[in-house]
Amino acid sequence: MENVVWTGSWVAERLGVELVGDEKLSELLGLALRRNPKRAHLLVSNVLGKHVPQSPRTVWQSGYELGHRVRELLGEAGASRSVVLGYAETATGLGHSVADGLGLAPYLHSTRRPVDGVERAGGFEESHSHATSHLLLPEEPGLLAGDGALVLVDDEFSTGNTVLNTIRALHERYPREHYVIVALVDMRSPADQGRLDAFALEIGARVDLVAAASGTVRLPDGVLEKGQALVAEHESAAEQLPGPTGLAGLSERGTVARVELGWPQDLPDGGRHGFTPEHRICLEGALPAMAARLADALPDDARRVLVLGFEELMYAPLRLGVALEELTDAEVRYSTTTRSPVLAVDDPGYAIRSRLVFPAHDKPDDGPGERYAYNVAGGGFDAVVAVVDSVADTPELHAQDGLLARLAAHTPSVLLAVVPSYTPSYAPAPTPSYASNPTPSYAPTPQLSERSAMLPEPLRGPDFSSYAPDEVGWLLQDLSDVTLEAPTEEREEAIQSGGAHYAESLPVEYQPSDRYQELFRAALDTSAARIAQAAGAVTETVLAERSPRPVLVSLARAGTPIGILMRRWAKHRHGLDLPHYAVSIVRGRGIDANALRWLAAHHDPADVVFVDGWTGKGAITRELAQAIEEFESSDGITGFDPEIAVLADPGSCVRTYGTREDFLIPSACLNSTVSGLISRTVLRADLVGEHDFHGAKFYRELAGADVSVDFLDAISDRFDEVGDAVDTLVKELLSMDRSPTWEGWAAVERISEEYGIHDVNLVKPGVGETTRVLLRRVPWKILARAEAGADLNHVRLLADQRGVPVEEVAELPYTCVGLIHPQYTRGATGADGKAVTG
Repeated sequence: MENVVWTGSWVAERLGVELVGDEKLSELLGLALRRNPKRAHLLVSNVLGKHVPQSPRTVWQSGYELGHRVRELLGEAGASRSVVLGYAETATGLGHSVADGLGLAPYLHSTRRPVDGVERAGGFEESHSHATSHLLLPEEPGLLAGDGALVLVDDEFSTGNTVLNTIRALHERYPREHYVIVALVDMRSPADQGRLDAFALEIGARVDLVAAASGTVRLPDGVLEKGQALVAEHESAAEQLPGPTGLAGLSERGTVARVELGWPQDLPDGGRHGFTPEHRICLEGALPAMAARLADALPDDARRVLVLGFEELMYAPLRLGVALEELTDAEVRYSTTTRSPVLAVDDPGYAIRSRLVFPAHDKPDDGPGERYAYNVAGGGFDAVVAVVDSVADTPELHAQDGLLARLAAHTPSVLLAVVPSYTPSYAPAPTPSYASNPTPSYAPTPQLSERSAMLPEPLRGPDFSSYAPDEVGWLLQDLSDVTLEAPTEEREEAIQSGGAHYAESLPVEYQPSDRYQELFRAALDTSAARIAQAAGAVTETVLAERSPRPVLVSLARAGTPIGILMRRWAKHRHGLDLPHYAVSIVRGRGIDANALRWLAAHHDPADVVFVDGWTGKGAITRELAQAIEEFESSDGITGFDPEIAVLADPGSCVRTYGTREDFLIPSACLNSTVSGLISRTVLRADLVGEHDFHGAKFYRELAGADVSVDFLDAISDRFDEVGDAVDTLVKELLSMDRSPTWEGWAAVERISEEYGIHDVNLVKPGVGETTRVLLRRVPWKILARAEAGADLNHVRLLADQRGVPVEEVAELPYTCVGLIHPQYTRGATGADGKAVTG
């Protein structure tokens, strides 16, 4: 591809976007389109070293010169007392280069990678970004507490929201008198020009801005929708072309070799935990020898070489590139991989000419996801030096579709250089690299891998369920074409007589009346914030106590909407893209063992967190614990934690919950139409073989009545509203004794005996379980706590429609309890002499 200065005409002509500014602006920026629902265009920097391969010295010098300008602004004394803060992922290298220009300033950059054992000094959100949550994890807690200026570095300053929100949050905790904002380009609109002065007055501090160029982007009306349509059109066309980016790969794959850098011991790989002037001196002394090792490993005929960094790891490969550029006659270029999805168009007037797509390799437990390298394919590179840290040196990096293989399809020689991931001495050591430990910290046994290979990949929407494909993967088999429904009375008689198990058939799907649907929507409107708070609390508890990168596994189907809400919370609050699956568990039959085998082959069982909607008396809690114990004994696979995380735990059966109140969770009001149009799970010998997942049906024909996504959106729209309440609640939960008391089980046993039932399986406590009784079973009577209120409006309506008496009870540990009579047959009478009806 040819090098051009301005690479924005393609977007400008099609969308009417205008880049207006001083004469240097067009030298620094191009335009592209991104897959982002918040902002269609992407300003592509020619000197940042992220998307466009550029001379390493040019990239480093751009930041260094900005740092020198800040030093002139602060004076030598002020510069020596300042601290530089860069933004992940795009500005980590830029911020470090600015710190170089300041001279003696320590450097810290935000990160999206949680690190065990390192306390957060702060965090913030980047509203327009593809991945929003940033963490501040300095090794020395006092790094941000000095009295000198705080210098905040980002690649562009547009609305100013991200930087100003950061300053506001840090100023509350570490107040200071002076802040300096540094950006390659100042792209504020006229409406935003006056915000800095007003903000400075608000916090009572001086705020300066230093930028290499300034201007603005003029966006016509409807540009977001037009941009999204343009992206969809060209991505669809690109899928029809050969190669991963629409460019044909080389006929012969290049070689991949590892280069040992000799990185100094205890030298941080970047500014994730802080980088001091002493660290800078150590790096400067080691760079010539490390660059020499790279130069010796390059092919003799290499004339164009790319040093490719990795996401947040920008500075170490940048400085290696600068040193290599000084040492060799080859043309050296530098760029890095990224999480940001951008449209690639092979046109001279477009900034992103090609795109390599590969699986995330940051951590084995990072979950599914794509990463990208832009303008590498078709770049004419004779060799690529890929620089990653040791935490990212994983099997995914070396896989057949991994980054190294993608690079080898487009260049004759790929060199891998691994920088040791730095962790503060008081924190647990990071996972050993793939080189020193070819088997990752968790690796399935060959027997397990072979067995799991017989199992299909998870089912996903829209082919199975009305949920988006990234919201949940169903470890089930599709039985949509099998007739499994039976009248409720026939099912109840067969179940109680021992002629059939409840999981061998399905109840006929209840179709709610207009009045009942109105009750559902009223209940959702009333309880959405309450559920959002509980969803946030249980998610934060899981992240704090179970795993920083949990694999959510919902118990289908009641747990599935809750699992999706937890996944949404983790993404909204922390930028985590958590894997989420739904599996079947059947009372009396256990959890789907094949689903456990699939999970163990693809994830560390220790990271799996089972999720359900609520607890009743705790039958499923006990069922799961017993099933996991039996599975470990039979398969020899250990590590699964049987403790369920639930939204509500009125039965006091688990430690991980969002609330222990028994209130209406509206997803209990309906069946498949609030659960992605999926039936309850089915386990029948003639349908589920030895190597099959349990089954379920997808009721596509009920799409017109589906409220599954409406339910989720109504709750997740309240996340911001309940954020402070969640923080307060979680602090309380983490400090209290949450040991299960099993009060619910004791209450059920008492009710069972008191009402002459003598079978706890026919006592269904709690609003959710009572609703299920009325929708799926043949109830005898409903016990309701006196003055229960609106939480039971839908229960009373269903009971009235089915002719089931509701008995108010003064002393009841649950809001309500549904009773199924143990002697049910058609026309039988109950203990009170009344007919047991459907």
